[in-house]
Amino acid sequence: MDSMKETGQIPEKEPCGSAALFRGVLLLQEKWTLLIVNRLLQGSIGFNELCRKADGVNPTTMSQRLAMLEGAGLVEKTIHSTMPPRTSYELTQAGREIEPILKEIEKWSLKNLPETPATEKCRDVICSESE
Repeated sequence: MDSMKETGQIPEKEPCGSAALFRGVLLLQEKWTLLIVNRLLQGSIGFNELCRKADGVNPTTMSQRLAMLEGAGLVEKTIHSTMPPRTSYELTQAGREIEPILKEIEKWSLKNLPETPATEKCRDVICSESE
């Protein structure tokens, strides 16, 4: 047992629940990712419209975040065969399963955290999306 502590190895049989937590946190902590996921919870949306509705996200960053979310299996990209070609994005089932977690974070935030100028701006962006 002491040799495991010295080498830093953890037996494969020993589960490490916090590793999964940090994997999820690392994915979702990227700037703009939660705003994008929150918008996609409302349904499928085209790339340009998503950029417009997520005020402040430049197209390069949007493309990177969407590719990251797609690679993680949370977002599905559809290329429509129209002229000009159109691309839309929507959450997969795994992506939609984030919704109750975000709702709980929202309830906790309303109860425990004061509003700041940064959160007011973000709220304005999110609220204008649903109108």
